[in-house]
Formats: sequence, structure tokens, C-alpha cells
Amino acid sequence: MDKNEKLLIRPYLRTRSLVPENQESPIEFMNTPSIPEEYFYKRNHFPYPEIQKNAFELSIEGEVQRPMVFSLQDLLSLPSKEIAMVMECAGNKRAFFEPKVFGEQWEMGAMSQGVWKGVSLAELLKYTGVTYRVREVVFEGHDYGYRNDLNGEYRFARSLPIDKAIHPDTIIAYEYNGKPIPFKHGYPIRLIVPQWYGMASVKWLRKITLIANTFNGPFQAIDYMYYPFKDNDIGKTPVTRINVNSTILQPHDLAQLDTGIHTVFGIAWTGMGTISEVEVSLDQGVTWEKTQLYQDLNSMYGWTYWSYKWYAEKKGEYVLMARAKDTYGRMQPSNAFWNRKGYGFNAISSVRVKIE
Repeated sequence: MDKNEKLLIRPYLRTRSLVPENQESPIEFMNTPSIPEEYFYKRNHFPYPEIQKNAFELSIEGEVQRPMVFSLQDLLSLPSKEIAMVMECAGNKRAFFEPKVFGEQWEMGAMSQGVWKGVSLAELLKYTGVTYRVREVVFEGHDYGYRNDLNGEYRFARSLPIDKAIHPDTIIAYEYNGKPIPFKHGYPIRLIVPQWYGMASVKWLRKITLIANTFNGPFQAIDYMYYPFKDNDIGKTPVTRINVNSTILQPHDLAQLDTGIHTVFGIAWTGMGTISEVEVSLDQGVTWEKTQLYQDLNSMYGWTYWSYKWYAEKKGEYVLMARAKDTYGRMQPSNAFWNRKGYGFNAISSVRVKIE
């Protein structure tokens, strides 16, 4: 290597499974508001589908006045909008539940953020019309596979209540960060649903069906439900909006630091309103101090950066804690709501450090 050539060191995704491919974003190294596609987390239920580019079509049918089929060129010709938003897997931070739960043991990187461009679904439905009977809208992807629990093959399909489906910011996206959506993230089009967990943003979208009843597909009625009890289904409720949450990005857990001034730095996000404050504690939650927030006022769906100057004068071991609050008054709890599938973990964020 030439003495003037610098070694380029890059972070990498952490693999949780190979087939289907599930990988975490190196979120603690991502200090940009828009995550490059190569670092965007991957969450799949089945192997990647085979899609013929030239044969792409999106059909809209069911409780509509005029069933229609749209080509990609049709979508590109319609009025578009861009949505900058957090996308978080419902299982993000599952590894931190106590007692432990089964499933991909995501830590804090099953989330990313970027800018999606596409057509508002409400705009498309102007062409098809909607009957008064519509209750939900079902979105079906090209991906499918075998489910052992049901002894059969199923496509990935999810529904939204009609009010959420026709929200102007629910879009059929064809670009991510100014480029066509990468294949592994849903090319050529995917649904984008701000403020809901990532399972709602169906990838490789092939069909939209408006229905007058409740959709009961397995990824709606079995998976992505909060089950409060280990051995029965009493009290189950659907997983929808993102919980208010935060993550300490720096310093890292179990870091060894010198005495002096350190910046405690992180992100906070929510599925309702925006982040109103983030507090940190250095004494196991006895007292809390407010942090400095850095918000993108043009992105009501993005995460908020925050920082706090810590004057570490005494040597010893410390637990640094952070909790976020949103404009709806929701605050991170001391303990996450335990549920047997491990969704929605949002307990107070913490790291342990040693001052030497």
C-alpha cells in the first residue's frame, strides 16, 4: 500500500439470519439523517422473490368502482411526493426483553431512515373510486413461502384501516434517496406507511384490494400481535404505531473512558406527533437532566438527534440512561411491555461505561 493511501474503514451490517436474509443497520455509526441504501436494515420473512421488470403491474380491485391496473410508467407520470421517515422493525431491540422471547434477536439496529418518493395512494384511488362499504385496504407483495405453523405457502400480505390507507402521506414508493428502490428493499415499488412499524410498509407490491370486512391473513391475525401472556392469547392487540423510543449511540455500551468532558449522543423517535424532549440520568434514574435537541423541522416523521455534555470528574462505573417524550405526552417506560413475540420494545435506553 502506498504510504499516502489511507485505509478506508467502513461499518457493516450485522447478519441475524441468511435465509431469509435479516440484517441490522450499524445504527451507532450512522450520524447522517438519511441512511445510505447499503446500510439500511433488511427484514424478510421469505427468500427474495423473482420479479420480471418488464412484466411489472400493480392492480387495484375489490370494493372500487373501477378496478384498474397501473404500470410503473403510469405511477411515474402521476404527481409525486417525498416522505422522509424512520422505518423501524416491530422486533427492534427484541434481544433486550426479560424474560427472553423467541424470534430474531435484534439489538438496536433493526431500523433506518431515509427519503422515499412515490404516489399517494389516495391519488391512485381517485382513478378507481371507493365504495362506501370499504373498511380496510389489503396490500399483497410478490414474496411468499412456506409457514410451518400453518403447513402451507402464503404470500406476505397486510391491511390498513381505510383512514390510514388514504392518509396523504401513505404512498406507493418507487425511489429511495433519489434512486430506484433497491431490489432487496422492495423494487420496483413498495408501500410506505409513516409512523407505523415496518411490517406495514409491504415490499414488492403487486396487488391492492379494498375490502368491506376485516383482513385475517397470518401476518395480520397471528403475527404482529401483542400477546401479553406466554401460554394463551387473551388480551391480544394488533401492532400498529411506533412507540416513543430513544437510543444512546455514543458512548458505546461497556466503553472505557478517561476523565473529562464527554458527549452523550443519540436519537429519539415516535409514531405519534414529534419528540418534545429527551432527558438523561447519571444516577440510576434518581435525577434527570434535559438534553439539546436537533430536529429537522421539514421531517415530522424522522428521528431527532440529541446530545448532552457530561463532565466525568470521578473515576468509576456509571450507567447512562436516556428517555424520550413526544408531543402526545407519551414517555419511555422503565420497563417495556413484555409480550411473547417481542414487539415494540421501548424501555429507557441505557449503556454502562467505566471512567478510568
